[in-house]
Amino acid sequence: METQPVALYIHIPFCRSRCTYCAFNTYAGLEALIPAYGEALCAAIRAAPSVPAHTVYFGGGTPSLLPPDTLARILQCLREHFPISPDAEITLEANPGTVDRTYLQAARELGVNRISLGVQSVHPDELRLLGRRHTWEEAVAAVEAAQAAGLETVNLDLIYGLPGQTLPRWQETLEAALSLEPDHLSLYALTLEEGTPLREQVARGELPRPDDDAAAEMYEWAEARLARAGYVHYELSNWARSERHFCRHNLTYWYNEPYLGLGAGAASWWGGRRWTNVRHPEEYIRRRAAGQPVAEEVEEIPLRLEMGETMMMGLRLIAGVSDARFRARFGIGLAEVFGAELSRLADQGLLEWDGQRARLTPRGRLLGNWVFREFIE
Repeated sequence: METQPVALYIHIPFCRSRCTYCAFNTYAGLEALIPAYGEALCAAIRAAPSVPAHTVYFGGGTPSLLPPDTLARILQCLREHFPISPDAEITLEANPGTVDRTYLQAARELGVNRISLGVQSVHPDELRLLGRRHTWEEAVAAVEAAQAAGLETVNLDLIYGLPGQTLPRWQETLEAALSLEPDHLSLYALTLEEGTPLREQVARGELPRPDDDAAAEMYEWAEARLARAGYVHYELSNWARSERHFCRHNLTYWYNEPYLGLGAGAASWWGGRRWTNVRHPEEYIRRRAAGQPVAEEVEEIPLRLEMGETMMMGLRLIAGVSDARFRARFGIGLAEVFGAELSRLADQGLLEWDGQRARLTPRGRLLGNWVFREFIE
């Protein structure tokens, strides 16, 4: 059995409404299921392998829709079953408008020490375009409440590259976010996911198609601005005030290390296998109550694929992939497995490779998806 500590991901698939760009496993109008879903999660926790854990991440959906007593119950079940590190990072995703200081103080007392707020934009019209229910004023109030409650790390999610968005408008959003002095920022380029209302609007010609060149300009400006503000750029889309505020849970993904996903639609990678749980919360609750398996899409991961995925995920880190770390894990060096790919990408100016570490160049960061596929057969 694995002894390496895992990251625990808890999926909360409930939202008050779906955002126009969202392709995550979320459902609006099913909040009445939350108490039963909490019990189903506790059943899932008891059925999971009892391995050491170093992070817990409540993602969604909107985890801040969990009442404090349900959040307390889930955390109690986690602590009773998993040996969780005393200094574990425990993250709660939240939407502005769903939390206040009282709620966040209760979460802090339960052990939550990191919050990730889906702020996205300072502009009311952009928030409407994205289907966000909150206002900028509510975002400011949520940040101030989190800081007052003593959360150790406050992260803000922002989206750029929207249809018709200009660089000055993006600059206004990032400057407004910086004025709140967050510990961490996650900046994501909009992607038009299959089946989302925003993609359909663009396909019908109701909105202009996002401009990749404009998005690249926004990204490069953000890189320079955040460097001037003293933030550490440690992953393609993530910046922190210091290493203390790096997201340890997400580093598990970027290092391609083991994680266990609990809840409807949650994914796991552990013991050489990857699997995803049944997606709908009602079916998840039903199967848990009946003692039936909830895992679907189980896949055995051969060693070569694991190596390729370790490169693909690790190159998202600004520090790149260490040959020593790769060799310690797999017993073989980067050049012996990926020598041709590393040389080709270095010749194309997309990768720096000095025999000890492979990392994306600034140009490679803009073409990351093109680089990553070189390592996946």
